Amino acid sequence: MLLACIKSERLKLKHSYIWAAFLLLPVIPTIMGTMNYLNNLGLLKSEWSSLWTQETLFYSNFFFAPMIAVCCSYLWRMENQNKNRHMLFTVPVPLRDIFLGKFAAIIKITVAIQLWIYVLYLISGKLVHLPGFPPIDTFFYTLRGILGGMVIAALQMLFSMLIRSFAVPIVIAAIGSVTGLLASNSVYGPYYPYSLMMMGMNANKTEDILTGGIGAFLLSSLFYLALIYGAAVLIMKKQDVRG
Repeated sequence: MLLACIKSERLKLKHSYIWAAFLLLPVIPTIMGTMNYLNNLGLLKSEWSSLWTQETLFYSNFFFAPMIAVCCSYLWRMENQNKNRHMLFTVPVPLRDIFLGKFAAIIKITVAIQLWIYVLYLISGKLVHLPGFPPIDTFFYTLRGILGGMVIAALQMLFSMLIRSFAVPIVIAAIGSVTGLLASNSVYGPYYPYSLMMMGMNANKTEDILTGGIGAFLLSSLFYLALIYGAAVLIMKKQDVRG
């Protein structure tokens, strides 16, 4: 049943224009970060590392959460219209598979966006004539960002399931981005879901912010993923079939 749910969500995305948006939107923070880097060459002396700090400053702090929130709202849009939710929750499919099918689609998009943003980073670095290639650490930050991004994606998936408005979960994501930026600069960073993406990406930092704290980052990410999944299934069992 899970594979059937995953296939269904994949087909939904395949026949939409959302992939085009996710190809184009990450270009914006890349351009903004590159321009910021070029305008501050007197202060930013670490070349590839400095470029990374500027591009991730815009991408992970302000763009990722709203982007993934749009996709989550899109995946729940049909179910949130008319009586489609009643039909969905009365089909002979385990409720966990319904949520996991949608979440699998979001994971695929999260991974694709992360890899694409790294490709854009490489391209922008060469366009501004940076020598050689970036430190391997930046690629590991990208992979860490996938885990932090999955937490945000799961949380937004839950909001889109609960809130039938298309726009409201996106607004929540934008607010989460701002509060996540504030929390990431405090001791609460590793424990606040909207900060995990920024900390994983080492956004706007030249030294690894997770040095000595990678365990807390991993545990917090896994904890939130398990908590959100459990909450989603419980809510579907108790409320959504009636709503």
